[in-house]
Order: sequence, then structure tokens, then C-alpha cells
Amino acid sequence: MNNKPIVADKSAAGARKQRQEWNYRPDVPLQVSPLFLWPLDPVKMFKWVWTSWFLISERLIIVGLAAVSWFYLHPALERCAAFEIGWIAQIWARNLGLMVLVAGGLHLYFYTLRRQKDERRFDARALKTNSRSFTLKNQVLDNMVWTCASGVTVWSAYEVLMMWGLANGYMPYLVWSDSPVWFVLLFFLVPIWESFYFYWIHRLLHWPPLYRVAHALHHRNTNIGPWSGLSMHPIEHVMFLGSVLVHWIVPAHPLHIIYHLQYFTLTAATTHAGFEGVVVKDKNRLALGTFHHQMHHRYFECNYGGLELPWDKLFGSFHDGTKEAHEHIRERRLRMMGSADS
Repeated sequence: MNNKPIVADKSAAGARKQRQEWNYRPDVPLQVSPLFLWPLDPVKMFKWVWTSWFLISERLIIVGLAAVSWFYLHPALERCAAFEIGWIAQIWARNLGLMVLVAGGLHLYFYTLRRQKDERRFDARALKTNSRSFTLKNQVLDNMVWTCASGVTVWSAYEVLMMWGLANGYMPYLVWSDSPVWFVLLFFLVPIWESFYFYWIHRLLHWPPLYRVAHALHHRNTNIGPWSGLSMHPIEHVMFLGSVLVHWIVPAHPLHIIYHLQYFTLTAATTHAGFEGVVVKDKNRLALGTFHHQMHHRYFECNYGGLELPWDKLFGSFHDGTKEAHEHIRERRLRMMGSADS
């Protein structure tokens, strides 16, 4: 494991080497989930599922936030039968508060207060200020505006649509007493659906016309922070959060709808944290950002999905963090971009 800070080198070769190195890199090669590694190992499979959820995980935290949102911060479902500014504004304000709490809290902890300094920080470069790459010149401010103005609004619009559909009986409604096993299982299936859906939508967003119009805005962030996760063009927000429309077919309770949307939006902040996790007493107590996706932001044409499903391995876009994989991705990018340098 390499946890050494990058050492400055004034030569051109040294500068290039710096760009290719990392402040922190976990053990490589990275592996997809053991659910898709042959031969199947039941012990590793169980351990992967367990550590993904228990005892403390971002997934369980979001289930908790969704429960609090539904039971204490959500308008009564019968109010949602007709579009009215009051309950719609309530949903938007709550979602804005959640995003500020999660993305803002992580930024405060890692970047403002620097409580962890650069321990387990993938890229030690400072987030950009006074940069023409961003509409508002400042990376964090720019990310916050796109996240709150567009991201939270589209997120809330989908939630409003779904609650309206449930309130009017246009969507299948899942009741705990009718199917308690499926009610619980659905929480575990949402992250799998997210991994499947995200890969294919993400590949589509890298189609050159869509990339130029929409996805390029997200990729201004070659080095990422918590506010980068949902910093997207409105077109991308509509496509990305459209995942929740599956519940017009798959029965769900309002709690599942809220969880589904919060999982997509709030984990966008956690996976872009720029740190592998929250370290307490030299141990990672809460897994957050992934090196797998951090490499996507630096090298672009790799790691379109997550490690839960093996799509990148199947289609030749998997960067496992090794030198050999980097050369493969570099050659692949040269072929795709027609560039002389990656």
C-alpha cells in the first residue's frame, strides 16, 4: 500500500510523474465484488455483503435518514394527491437540508477543518480556485450551485411525481403487512439496481454529443470533493435520477421511494469525498469514496460503473489501479480520443 505524499519535482519529467501518482492508493489490483468472481467463495460473498451494510455503513445511514424523512419531515401522502406549493416546497427544503448536511458536512470535516489532514486522501492537490474551468471560477462554489439549484430541484421533482402517483393510485403500492420479506429485501436491491442503471446511463453520457452538451460539466472535476458528486448539468440530473421511475412498475412504499432517491443523491456526495473513509484511531470506521471512481475522474474513459457488477471488466474499461491496467486504459483512450497523450 502506498500512502506516501507526492514529492515535488521541478523537472518536466517530474511534473508528469506527479500527475500520474497518487497521495494514497489502496491495495491493488482492485477487484469486483466476489459475487462475480470464479470460483465462487461463499465466505467472501457473505463478508462482502456484510461489510457493505453492517455494522456502520453509508447505506444503513441513508436508510435511517429516509426513515426520519418519511416519518417526521414528509407531508402526509393524502396531501400529495394534488400539486400544491406547500407540500412541494416542504420536500424541496428538506432535500436541500439533507444535501447541505451530507455534502457540506463532509467538506467541512475533510477540507475546511482538515480533521484527517491528507490521510487516505487519494489526490492531495487543492480543489481549484480562480479557474476558468468553472462557471463561477471557484470549484467548490460552482459545484454547490449546480448541486443545489439543479440537483436538489430535479431530485425533488422526481419525488413529487412519485408521491403524486402513489397518492392517486397510479403506481403499485407496497404494504408491509402484505409482503414483509419483499419490503425489507427492496432496500438491499436498490444499490444493485443503482449499479446496473448507473453503468449504462454513464456510458450513454460519454457518447460525444451528450458528453459535450451535459456530462462535460461534471468532468470539470478532475480532482473531486463531496460537492462534486451531484454537480451536473440538468440533463444529466434528469437521466441519472430517472432510476426511480422503475417503481411505476416495481411496487414500493413511499419509504422506498425516498430511500431510493436519497441513495442516488447522497451517495453521490460520499463516493466523491476524495478520501477512502473516516479514519479514527488509525482505522477506517466509515467507508466513503472509492479509488475506482476517483480514477474515472482523472482518466475519463474507464470505470464507468461500480465494483458491485462486472460491466467494466466485461467491456474492457476496467482500471484496477495497476501499471498494466493504466497502460491498457491509456491505449484505449488514445484510440477513442485520437489524442497523442492521456
